[in-house]
Amino acid sequence: MAPVFRIAVIQLYIKPFRPAENFARAVKFIRDAAAQGCHLAVLPEFHLTNWIPEDPKFANLCADWETYLLRYQALAQECNICIVPGSIVQTPSEPGAPPENVAHFISNTGEILGSYTKKNLWLPTERKHLRSSGTNPHQIIQTPLGPVGLLLCWDLAFPEAWRELIQQGAKIIIVPTLWTRNTVTDAGHRWNPAGESLFLDSILTSRTFENTCAVVFANGGGPPGRNYCGLSQITIPYVGPLVRLGTPAEAMGVADVDMAVLDDAEANYSIRADLGQADWHYSYARRTMEQPKSNL
Repeated sequence: MAPVFRIAVIQLYIKPFRPAENFARAVKFIRDAAAQGCHLAVLPEFHLTNWIPEDPKFANLCADWETYLLRYQALAQECNICIVPGSIVQTPSEPGAPPENVAHFISNTGEILGSYTKKNLWLPTERKHLRSSGTNPHQIIQTPLGPVGLLLCWDLAFPEAWRELIQQGAKIIIVPTLWTRNTVTDAGHRWNPAGESLFLDSILTSRTFENTCAVVFANGGGPPGRNYCGLSQITIPYVGPLVRLGTPAEAMGVADVDMAVLDDAEANYSIRADLGQADWHYSYARRTMEQPKSNL
């Protein structure tokens, strides 16, 4: 019998330059999720500092990343809940190297089971300020919820990233995001003022079908009139969003994900089976890599 996992997606209002305040509100949501019996809680990208890299204060705030990561590890163990604390900008150990945008999967025992550095950086600001993971392969993480893949924000636009994770057996893809309305150009806005919302809703549902996976998408939220898109959701094939925070307000959504739906979708569409065929049509796009060992 397939397991059922209760998952919380947290749409946090990320106040610029207030990591302590943002962390405190995130902790309240996570405690609430744990009290509701959730197995996993997911926060948005850049959830501690927001993303304002041109400001001189930004780099100093990012220097405390290890402190917050340790606090999340302690919280996960205390509350017996797995946590993906969005992403955290990490300053490198080597002098002069650019920082990286990193997501971590923390188990309910407080152990970091795996990490992912954002590969597809948004232009122009992220490519100017961050270091990408480049050609390093996407790797799944073995977790109490089964094999999981981590992506960040603009990664979701690249089907190659999803395929690489699905080929390794990922069943849940987690996508912390800070997606705002101002990512669209004036020309795009003239075509459709709600184009970014259409993009997100369309692509998230499509990814569940074309990869027979569940998607946990945690975006930033905030007061009316701000630039946030919201739309944080937990989405599965056949159904679409199990929970969808349609407004950009700060909120938390909880859904029970019955993993049987992924088996049914795979039996229907045979996506994973085709990916595993030696004569798969697109084998030129398939990397051969060593499977990561379980940390459990």
